[in-house]
Amino acid sequence: MNNFVPLAERLRPNSLDNLIGQEHLTGKQSILRTAIEQGKIPSMILWGPPGVGKTTIANIIAHTLSVPYFQLSAISSGVKDIRDIIEQAKQTTQSILFIDEIHRFNKSQQDALLGAVEKGIITLIGATTENPSFEVNSALLSRAQVYVLKALTEENLLQLLQYALQKDIILCKRKIELKETAALLNISGGDARKLFNILELVCNTYTHEFETLIISNDLVLKVAQQKIALYDKQGEQHYDIISAFIKSMRGSDPNAAIYWLARMIEGGEDIKFIARRMLIFASEDIGNANPNALLLANTTFDAVSKIGYPEGRIILSQCAVYLATSVKSNAAYIAIDTALQTVREHGDLPVPLHLRNAPTKLMKDLQYGKNYQYAHKGEGNFIEQEYLPEKLIETIFYNPGNNAKENEIRKFLKERWKEKYKY
Repeated sequence: MNNFVPLAERLRPNSLDNLIGQEHLTGKQSILRTAIEQGKIPSMILWGPPGVGKTTIANIIAHTLSVPYFQLSAISSGVKDIRDIIEQAKQTTQSILFIDEIHRFNKSQQDALLGAVEKGIITLIGATTENPSFEVNSALLSRAQVYVLKALTEENLLQLLQYALQKDIILCKRKIELKETAALLNISGGDARKLFNILELVCNTYTHEFETLIISNDLVLKVAQQKIALYDKQGEQHYDIISAFIKSMRGSDPNAAIYWLARMIEGGEDIKFIARRMLIFASEDIGNANPNALLLANTTFDAVSKIGYPEGRIILSQCAVYLATSVKSNAAYIAIDTALQTVREHGDLPVPLHLRNAPTKLMKDLQYGKNYQYAHKGEGNFIEQEYLPEKLIETIFYNPGNNAKENEIRKFLKERWKEKYKY
């Protein structure tokens, strides 16, 4: 075994039985495992955070099916590379094409895949950290099954550490004691590749073969601060930096927001990734306290998608400063999450009869729509009536924030609903 092969690659499993995590997809009798065992896998998009097994699952599929396997990275590949592989795949009965970071392919690159996928010349496996609904063409998405991968749990990460120390051809020969694991787990952020990279860095700093290496939190932090890259858009600090950026805007600090924005730009972060996060932020953290924030963020996304770097940095900066200095409210965000939790707890509560649609005589005979009052006939275009299921009467989901705009909304609601919702 070549010592220069990274630990993460040395430990990459080639069977589902050795895969740690993603049991909902690869466990016994799961949909994906069944398809693999039957040798009839569909084209698919594997969507999940970095280092949770997307590339590994693609490799396992190819190894299990023993079919020709081609791999491309959307960062460095173009239409010509796709066409070359399609031509090679035509000489086989079944070939798999794995495309890492497929969300980075533009429309023409994705379109180049359509015919081959549709005709079954290739079985496409795309990996992405971004929502495929936004980043994968609808035509291609309709021809693929989307599988969602979850972040690895603490239990999964601990299993991976033990597996590395016991099974790796190099580490198993050394005396290594895991005294503490908190720093390893925290820095990894649920990313198995990052976990292995840090573990390997720590082990490589202490090379006395016949002495026991005791891995502590202090040792891990010391090594991490010295050797982990400042920014790695492939995953090392990708989520840490975007988290700092979002939290700085949420905390109304434009200076910090611009700093973290600069870190991402300098690191070569995907411009649409940054703009998309600001678009989400505008609704999640500002909402109806300043509805213009969502409009500006949406315009920013459209603008930088057309312009790109380097000029796009100016537009990103303008929007980031605007969002950071805007009044904040997460009331709409809390409202929908509270409502979703209520739906999960209470199930499908019946729609009140007076709110039901009644397109047929039978439905009208069953009292569908009876006693519904058309709001526009009331004073101020309002008539008080019940809109929630009986079990949820007077339940409050939306509680306006304490800011000028939402105080107006609160006043509007109180004038109409009086004491019903305690606005």
